[in-house]
Amino acid sequence: MGTGETGGYSSVGKCSSVTHHPQLPPIVYKVGIYGWRKRCLYLLILLLLCTVIINFFLTVWILRVMDFSVNGMGRLRIHSSGIVLEGKAEFLKTLYASEVSSRLV
Repeated sequence: MGTGETGGYSSVGKCSSVTHHPQLPPIVYKVGIYGWRKRCLYLLILLLLCTVIINFFLTVWILRVMDFSVNGMGRLRIHSSGIVLEGKAEFLKTLYASEVSSRLV
């Protein structure tokens, strides 16, 4: 220590001032989401996951019930010569086609 300095005090002439501050606790910044916000976020993610899973299974169910495949849907099949319908058909609205023919069995 130099002359006139003792511990945390510094003396200049007859006046003395305190330059040593008590140790302040370090400032800790929490990074992230805590508390009820975190629970709400997890709940939202869980609801979205359930919605995606239900949507996927409903889509697969519709594809199975309607008998969709690479070749066509139901009794309607796509061939190189055109579209072939096996069975009876009922058209609710106007049918636009360049040619309609039937095969006699």
